[in-house]
Amino acid sequence: MLEAAVGPWGGAFIRVGLIVSVLGAYLAWQLLAADVVYAAAKDRDLPERMARLNRHEVPENAVLWTSIFVTAILFAVQFVSEALDFTLDLTAALALAPFALASGYAVKVALARQGYQDAAPRERTKELVVAVLSTGYTLFLIWAAGYTFLFLACILLAPATILYVMARREQRAPTFTRAGLVTFCTIVVFAVVGLVLLATGAVQI
Repeated sequence: MLEAAVGPWGGAFIRVGLIVSVLGAYLAWQLLAADVVYAAAKDRDLPERMARLNRHEVPENAVLWTSIFVTAILFAVQFVSEALDFTLDLTAALALAPFALASGYAVKVALARQGYQDAAPRERTKELVVAVLSTGYTLFLIWAAGYTFLFLACILLAPATILYVMARREQRAPTFTRAGLVTFCTIVVFAVVGLVLLATGAVQI
C-alpha cells in the first residue's frame, strides 16, 4: 500500500523494516531459549558448563549451543512443505507435554498435601480443582492436536535427555526416579514410532 501511495521507495522501506523486525524477534527468542538453558543448568538439571559465565556475565555455552540448534532447526524446516504451519504445530506439541506433566505434578502435590501444612483446607481444594482442570485441558489439547506432532516432538525430546543424564552423573546422583524412568521410556517409544512413521512415509513433512 505504501508503495502504491508514494512509489517504489515505500515498498523498499517496508521490506527493510520487516527484515529488521524479524531479526529483532529472532534475537529476542534466541536469548529467551538460552536463558531457559541457563536457568536449568543453575538448578543442576543440565550440565553445569551450561551455566558458566564469561567475563561479560553472559552464559556463553548456553547461548552458543541454543544458537546452533535453533539455527539448525530453522534451516531444516525450510525443506518442509508449509514450513510456518509445521513449525507452529511442532512448537505447540513440544510445549503441551511439559504443561501436562507440570499440571499433573500439581495434582500430585495437592493430593499429597505437600506444603499445605499451614494452609486452609479451602485453599488446597481450590488449587487441586485448578490443577485437575489444567491437566484435563492440556491432555485434551494434546489429543486435539493429533498424534503426529506428539511423536515428532518426542524425536527431539528423547536425545535431549542426554543432557539431563550428564547433569545427574556430575552430581553422582541416581539418573531417574521410577516415575521419571517410565516417562523417559514412554518418550523413547513415541520417538521410535515417529521415526517409523517418517521412514515408511505414513507421515509426510
